[in-house]
Amino acid sequence: MLPKKLVIIDYCGTLSLEAPRFGRPENIIRTLETSGLAALGISTPEAFWREIVNPTWVEGGTTSIGYARVMAERIASLCLAPDASISEIEAATSRFVAMYLDASQIDPRWRPILSRLSGHPDAATVVATDHYAEATEKIAGYLESWGIRAQQIAGGEGPPSPLQRSPGVQRERNFQKSPRFFIANSADLGVWKEDPRFWEILRSQLPPASIQGILLIDDFGFNEAPGDSYGERDKVLARQEKTIANLTETFQAAVEVAPFALTGEDGGGGGAGLITETVTRIEAFLESRQ
Repeated sequence: MLPKKLVIIDYCGTLSLEAPRFGRPENIIRTLETSGLAALGISTPEAFWREIVNPTWVEGGTTSIGYARVMAERIASLCLAPDASISEIEAATSRFVAMYLDASQIDPRWRPILSRLSGHPDAATVVATDHYAEATEKIAGYLESWGIRAQQIAGGEGPPSPLQRSPGVQRERNFQKSPRFFIANSADLGVWKEDPRFWEILRSQLPPASIQGILLIDDFGFNEAPGDSYGERDKVLARQEKTIANLTETFQAAVEVAPFALTGEDGGGGGAGLITETVTRIEAFLESRQ
């Protein structure tokens, strides 16, 4: 049975609540020290966001260069540690990125519903994220640890491409064997989720089906750490509007939106209430008649 429903779930700030929490000042300071970046002149959260992440985010999030390399090149260009070799800089950025990705696990409270989605005969599920290139393999590995095999959506037309380095990404290209779970990363597709091209590429690589209903679960950047320009409130609102409009236009289907914005007690409580509420929305969507 080909899917008639599409569930799209954001990663950073939605499936992974720890990813944006990693950006809290106390965590950033500790990781800058441990990774060796502080010794290279990046010793404060303010410098990290202002000098390193925000200026390189477009390149890092829409190309295959990766987080570690784009950081290393930026640090080298600033000449903050003129005596440091490029290999020392690259080693420090690699350590930082590894610690960030290791901390960005999918919240285990999502596991039951993700497992249900992975085997649902009437739905396809996409983890859609604006992220660095290294994130695709990591997300696939987290899903694989729960017995969920995901397939990568790659840039361009044609069937999804396998990740050659990751055992966690589905290599089977026969749609009749029902791949139901996909990962669409802006770094792989070359465009942000708010860009219509993102959804056009995704649509071209999903199993050939008539999608009649879409459930979009996303924080749209709302949950990002202070200092990260991706989470600026005007950008969040604009991103939400563009994403919904382009998704609707591309699939010519009704889009139901479940904003995953942590506020008030729920934010302080670790997101438990919002996850429960969102799972209920997913269950209702799966049971509805489209």
